[in-house]
Amino acid sequence: MVSLIASSTEIVHALGAGNLLVARSHECDFPEGVKALPAITAPKFKTDGTSYQIDERIKAIVQEGLSVYSVDADLLNALHPDLVITQTQCEVCAVSERDVEEALCTYVGQRPEVVSLRPNSLADVWQDIARVASALDREREGVHLITEMQERMGRIAKDTRAVPNKPTVACIEWIDPIMAAGNWMPELVEMAGGINLFGEAGQHSPWMTWESLRDADPDVIFVSPCGYDIATTRREMAGLTSRPGWNDLRAVREGRVALADGNQYFHRPGPRLVESLEILAGVLHPEATRPDHRGTSWEWWQG
Repeated sequence: MVSLIASSTEIVHALGAGNLLVARSHECDFPEGVKALPAITAPKFKTDGTSYQIDERIKAIVQEGLSVYSVDADLLNALHPDLVITQTQCEVCAVSERDVEEALCTYVGQRPEVVSLRPNSLADVWQDIARVASALDREREGVHLITEMQERMGRIAKDTRAVPNKPTVACIEWIDPIMAAGNWMPELVEMAGGINLFGEAGQHSPWMTWESLRDADPDVIFVSPCGYDIATTRREMAGLTSRPGWNDLRAVREGRVALADGNQYFHRPGPRLVESLEILAGVLHPEATRPDHRGTSWEWWQG
């Protein structure tokens, strides 16, 4: 089996089938042991530089009608997996079904089964886990994993429902240009006891203007760029802090701008969405939730 999405790799391990993996994507890095597997994919753009530069490189590739990632067809042939897990949710965020199909054009022998995930909402995440579990003949483990995640998240939502004051929240998924968080993130914000201002549940993450963020003046600004750890996000914050009126925002004045690890959490629709919800709840209502993961998975922006 080959997993070409970081979230599906985590799902496979949570189902107890990690030993069946023979290759991974270049983004699959959890649990730690998967790094020993060969990476069968690579980005077609330079991944260094600012968020603005990376966005420009990706847009240039997409405008030419090309794929953003490559799949090593020769290695795929040599490994001869019986199952390949990919996604159709976003061709920019990860290797897509189209990339896999192109790599399989020269496949020798019986083609592997291709399972494509499409997580746009929490309900889709549960369906994707069940789909992977079915492909692995681990339906019982899939039901157990889904139930466990839903129960843990339900307990957090119950705790935050008892909190009287619900802050308005702007979730930033990309810094320059500014993108709000969509898909399952608005659901997580609501479960964490917040009022989501930008992005709609079940819909792709939307681009937004600085003026719309400034005019909304949220109580909390939650910055977790896709693919960025906290250190990288901290370095990129000038894309927001240099904007006119940044220091006048309520969240900035009151010290409620949070930087979170968007590489390991939030943008991986798999088992660690539970920890992602714990982080969000810890940011919004630290007095009502435990653990809050502060210092390891998120921090307050210090200016």
